[in-house]
Amino acid sequence: MMKKPIGLSLVVILILPMLAPPVAGEWETDSWLSNVIGPERLALGDEFGCHGYEGLDILEDPWTIAACRDYLSDLTEASRWGAAPISFGLKGVQLDEGASTALLDAKFEIVGDGPTGYSDGLTYFESNGGSLELNLANRSLLESPEQHSLISIEWMARMHDLKVREDGGLVSWLEEQEVWFTTWGEWAHHRISGSRVEYSTAGDSITASLESSTTWNVPGTIELHFHEGVMRVVDSNDTDFPLIDSGERHLRVGWREIPDGAVLTMEPGTNLTIELDGEPKSVEVVPLPTFNGLHHSVTVVGHHTTNLFHWSSDFQDSQLRFTWLIERPSAEGVGWLLPVLAASILLAVPFAVRYLVSRDEMTSIAPMSE
Repeated sequence: MMKKPIGLSLVVILILPMLAPPVAGEWETDSWLSNVIGPERLALGDEFGCHGYEGLDILEDPWTIAACRDYLSDLTEASRWGAAPISFGLKGVQLDEGASTALLDAKFEIVGDGPTGYSDGLTYFESNGGSLELNLANRSLLESPEQHSLISIEWMARMHDLKVREDGGLVSWLEEQEVWFTTWGEWAHHRISGSRVEYSTAGDSITASLESSTTWNVPGTIELHFHEGVMRVVDSNDTDFPLIDSGERHLRVGWREIPDGAVLTMEPGTNLTIELDGEPKSVEVVPLPTFNGLHHSVTVVGHHTTNLFHWSSDFQDSQLRFTWLIERPSAEGVGWLLPVLAASILLAVPFAVRYLVSRDEMTSIAPMSE
């Protein structure tokens, strides 16, 4: 009669661990963000944004939005223009009001590569350039884009632990184009800065000024139209402002002369004086959305970047610039089966021993009773 309750107890002991609630997830840290590769990419002009936590949905777990920001900020600055991350990847997420509020509370400004839904107060960038994966780019758009547009090309180095093959021919072709290689945050704030440049004239000089920024300190570009020749361009310390070559494709401050004026890229918080060879009869200032008067802009967006080494290793010498959407990787566990078996065996052994001892005692008593 004792066998049934003891057997039932053993079954319960074996099943209980499987029915127990799962333990909270453990998370790894991508040390490449702070060591070697991260600083190198930052110095080149790349941007680091966020993509949440691996395997978790920001709609169900909105805490991952601020947590991803903190994780990233502990390891690296977001850009050479600003420390705090401002870009967040959606990749198919339909934002609701709660997630949108969480993004704004975490000081994110840009969302992209997915349907936004509720996105009041956020700037949305479309994933329009296809993928950098072999034969998956939007070549028609890349070959005939609108002027001053931004093309975002997706990149994922790993899918289900399999290495993705990049389109080397496309990369080589892109690097030959006269376009601005930029990032989401840089592109957005460059546009803002350019629209805020103010100017005045006095005699044979034009003064351009750009107030300081409260967020990222990204330069802005303007095109000045006048008929006089430029003698020199100086900053507030009477130091010559650097020249920019017409083929420069990475954002930096400076100026260059054009047939009917000059193109000027200046940093927030600076004042510049353009000295002419005569008093200008008229001056027109036009903000340029695209740096250096280039036709359009391109960025490669690294989605779900859990390992910066894997995602960037094929582009160490590339002219392309990347918006890396960092996702905190989940820890690689050993699976549920082994822990369950170990715990079950550990718990079952004492009961099994007691059962065997009791059975032996009953067996030894039975002949004596006869």
